[in-house]
Amino acid sequence: MQFDANKRGLFKARKTVSTDNLLPWVISAQTFLDNCTQCGDCLAVCPEKIIIKGDGGFPNINFDLGECDFCGQCAEICNEPIFTATTEQPWLKKAFINQTCLANENIYCRSCAESCEAQALTFQLGLSAVPKIDNELCNGCGACVAPCPTKAIEIKE
Repeated sequence: MQFDANKRGLFKARKTVSTDNLLPWVISAQTFLDNCTQCGDCLAVCPEKIIIKGDGGFPNINFDLGECDFCGQCAEICNEPIFTATTEQPWLKKAFINQTCLANENIYCRSCAESCEAQALTFQLGLSAVPKIDNELCNGCGACVAPCPTKAIEIKE
């Protein structure tokens, strides 16, 4: 009897690759997964050093390391057909604040707003100053993520 390696994986769970933090200007998640060679050129060229090897070795943005300045170098260095033109809008992602925000506990913190160059974060006055995101101003750069002491901010669509 001959060994068939393909049958061995029959009962194993397939690992899915997260596409939550793909690079800006990616055409689509499927195009990215189908065509990215995982060469690492985008990791090396990123001036902010926020692109890391993620699930399956695919490049992902880690906003805990800093913000994306949308320089376009990751898209420009790539030889694969996975990016739109860098003159287009980089993505539709925005910042979202969850319930772990310190303001929900009546604790003063404005680290997110102080890091937002676009001034997309403001505070509603009341018993405590709760941050509010202006989606028209937010570009999803992630500058507000790393300074947040409770990791209450996510960048997503």
